[in-house]
Formats: sequence, C-alpha cells, structure tokens
Amino acid sequence: MSGETPLHFRTIAELSALIRDRRLSPVELMQSCLDRIHALDGRLNSVLLLLEEPALAAARQAEAEIAAGRWRGPLHGIPIGIKDIYETAGIPTTGHSALFRDHVPAEDATTIRRLREAGAVLFGKLSTWEFAIGGTSFDLPWPPARNPWDTERDPTGSSTGSAVAVAAGLCPGAMGTDTGGSIRAPAAWCGIAGHKPTYGLVSRRGVLPLAFSLDHAGPMCWTAEDCALMMAVLAGHDPLDPGSADVPVPDFSAALGDPGSLAGLRVGVVRHFYEEDVPCEPAVLAGVEDALRALRGLGATLTDVRLSPFGLWSAVGNLISRAESYAVHAESLKATPELYGSYGRRRLMAGAFVSSADYINAQRERGRLVEEVRAALREVDVLVFPSARDVAGPMGVDMLGAALPPFFSRPFNLTGSPAVSVCSGFSAEGLPVSLQIGGRAFEDPLVLKVGSAVERALGTRARRPALAMAEMAA
Repeated sequence: MSGETPLHFRTIAELSALIRDRRLSPVELMQSCLDRIHALDGRLNSVLLLLEEPALAAARQAEAEIAAGRWRGPLHGIPIGIKDIYETAGIPTTGHSALFRDHVPAEDATTIRRLREAGAVLFGKLSTWEFAIGGTSFDLPWPPARNPWDTERDPTGSSTGSAVAVAAGLCPGAMGTDTGGSIRAPAAWCGIAGHKPTYGLVSRRGVLPLAFSLDHAGPMCWTAEDCALMMAVLAGHDPLDPGSADVPVPDFSAALGDPGSLAGLRVGVVRHFYEEDVPCEPAVLAGVEDALRALRGLGATLTDVRLSPFGLWSAVGNLISRAESYAVHAESLKATPELYGSYGRRRLMAGAFVSSADYINAQRERGRLVEEVRAALREVDVLVFPSARDVAGPMGVDMLGAALPPFFSRPFNLTGSPAVSVCSGFSAEGLPVSLQIGGRAFEDPLVLKVGSAVERALGTRARRPALAMAEMAA
C-alpha cells in the first residue's frame, strides 16, 4: 500500500466503502488490526481481553454475506472494540475490577446486540477505569492503558482503552460510556472524536451502571463522521431500559460526507468557562480560537453566551454522581472492600457522606441549570468550549483530585444534551487539544455535523500519534 493510507489508519467511512464494493476483505482488515494489536498493545495496555478466533470467524462470516450480496450497512465487517463494562454473552465483563474478575453475563447488552446485527466484528474487551470511576490505577488485576501520543502521559478515563485503541490505529471504532465526561475526556487527551448522545437515545441496558441519571453510552472514533455512522446503528428505543426515550431515531445522514457550509448556524461561545472560571493553558486556548475562526469561515455566526459559573456545574454533577454511584456499589463495598482498587474504593465511598438533603437540593439545582441551557439554545444552535483544560497529564496522577477541574464535560451530563469532543489542534510538544460542541436534545446529527466540519477545516485528522507512526515506519 505504498503511498496510500494503511488500513489501520483508515476511517470507518473509508473502510466501509471498500468492503461494500468488495475491494477489501473483512478478514484482511481484521487481521491487519490483530497484527497491530500484537505489535503495539504490549506498550499501550488498551485490550483487556482479545477475542482473536471469534473475531476472525465473524470477519469470515461478514465476507461470505457480502460476497452473496447481503451487505448489512456501514458497520458490516468493521472491527469495533468494547469498553469492558458492556455485558457480552458468554464472555467476561470485568469492569476492570477484581470484584468482577469471574463475571460472565448470559446476555449481550442491547448496544452489543445492535452492533452484532449490523455485522460489526467485535474483537475484544477494552480497558477502563475500575467500574468507570477508579482512575488510572496500578493496584488492579490488569494494568492501566497508556496514551499513544506519549506513553508516559495519561489517556484519562474512564473509557481509556477505547480512546487509546482508536488513536493508535488498533481499531477504527469503539464503544465508551460517559457519566461525567468518560467519552469526551479521553477523546480529548487522545486526540479522537467522542460523542455523548442525548440521554435516552442509546440504550444502557446491559451496561454496568455508575450513576443512573447521568450515565450515557456512545461511540468513540477517529472522526465525528464515523461517530455518526455508529450512532445510526446504536440509537433507538429500548423498552427494557427505564431511561430510554421513545422518540424517532434522528437522521444521521446530515452528519455524513462533506458537511459543506455552516451558513446560518448560530454558535454560542461559553467563553467565561475557559477564560475566567477555569483558565486554560495557552495551547488549549489557541486550539479553541483556531476552531472559532474555522466556524466563521464556514459561515457560522458566533455569539458569547454566559451560563452559571463552571464551578457550580462541577459541584452539582459531583454530588449527584457520588451519591448515585455509592448506591450502586454500597453492598459490595461493605462486604468486600478489598476487591476494589484504592482509587475506586475512595471515590465510591465518598458517596456515603452525601446526605439525602444534599442530593435532593443538587437535583433541584440541576433542574435550574437544565433550563438555563435550554434558554441559551433558543438563541443559538450549538454551544462550544474546550473539552479539557490542558493537554494530557503525567501517567497515574489523580486528575480528579486536582485543584482545578481538568475537564469541561459535566454540563452536558447534567442536561442530557448531546455533545461531541473533536481534536482542534496540537500543543508545541505534539499533544492534542480539543473543542467540545453541544446542542439541543436529540439534535445529535447537527452536533456531529459541526464537529465534522471543524475537523475538516482544521485538518487535524491527518496527524497520528508518534508511537504508532514510528512503529509503522519500522
């Protein structure tokens, strides 16, 4: 493939077209991913459980179906990694914890079933923070994933393996979950696209819960366009998920292909979040300004929007999340605290000290904040601000214990609005910075379209991690 983009660096959109036209075998693609996993993942630790033989069998089945004229759609034959909190029938789902080391579910999560029905090739379970909260821990049965842009840097979490695997070209797409930013934060630090859907648009049945009113399931890919392709499969009502919304599935085709002009789009810039409330590092600010110039160049109009101080959003989100996550884990924490890692045990135990009055008042304040964003989105179509305050930090540092919140993700978990993180540039040392784009409930296609437009205008998708590039050259 001299002069061409290697298979492992091609997008779902590109690979899907090749497979559909029978110019690429799903078996060849899966083998390319497996070769790359074997070559690189010993340094990255993103794959917790590799399902090599089942993946190759699924790829052969996809190849036979497509040869017989039964192409199922854009994910048919595409390797997809699964964060190891999604239940998989007959395959361990550990939550990256000793507590669930031997947990083998009887059924697939709804999203896993949808991916299988679409013909996706599910090749393995990917590392995560313990139960999606435990931090970058070294006292668990498996090591934490490392950032492919610099393996001494943290990928953050909790969807660590998903972000790392996509960024390093181990797979073109993966599933993550997002309770307080666990899709968008690692997407930001690993330089990929991560989409948190509208609350209720993607089923969470069969996903190990963390905080019932904040949990979201969604895709992580190299591009926002690829996230849209995955969302077209993942979205849909699930009557067995109490939080699932019984609404028509949006038309994600608006986010696919060339997004073209954004003429008439009204962009609200929540500037005080990142300039006053939680001042960002210069590289992040430069990336935001580049993205804003790109949006203007595409025809959008920009307006500064003021919301409540970011510290309030963070405090309300933290109170609700800690209380609800403790409710999920209380019995296990009392019975077998030693089976949790120190980060996970400490963060989950914090919820024991949230009073019922604090929780109820936080939910009341949440309602006011939701209305605040709803009002803002009557005046503009999307809201933008960074995903992260800085570039990826040192490996293993407790970022949630930092004096300033490291990520700007809480608001869209509280509101349930769709939000995507896309790469908006790179720091002087070559680490990615990002922009976050949020919109109205169930307007996920618009959010993804804007994200795709920013990626294309800035040209950030042509640059891959140095680790992966060095290995390819070798």
